[in-house]
Amino acid sequence: MQSSAPPYEERLTAPRSWWLVCLLVGVSMALILLPFGTLPLLGGLAGGTAAAAVVTSSYGSVRIRVVGDALIAGEAKIPVSALGEPEVLDAEEARAWRTYKADTRAFMLLRAYVPGALRIPVTDPADPTPYLYLSTRQPQRLIAALEAARAAV
Repeated sequence: MQSSAPPYEERLTAPRSWWLVCLLVGVSMALILLPFGTLPLLGGLAGGTAAAAVVTSSYGSVRIRVVGDALIAGEAKIPVSALGEPEVLDAEEARAWRTYKADTRAFMLLRAYVPGALRIPVTDPADPTPYLYLSTRQPQRLIAALEAARAAV
């Protein structure tokens, strides 16, 4: 019996401290509306917290998946046959590839709060993208899933 679950799936969720910041945004809105009374104060607290939480949740909802013979990273979908050998980047090397080593044509799915990353060359000559830069907390698992998908093709 074959499992329908993808061999790899990772959600790049925002750190817990960002949720505290959402509450602080709500408190800030409440303080701004304090001169207008209690109801606006409570509305500012609820509305500011909710708005900040929606933004944080949206930013942290991006996923990286290997499904069948494709790598899906955010909105991008690329067959694993068009990918070269992945390179694991430690925090310092990841920072370098996000900044001065970066190529403007590269596909970058980066989250600064995820220290590690994976750089995967794109070997398809018809694709102008030189490489994929993917922030990931589990680079070895992602490499294993890519190799398993490549072997299954």
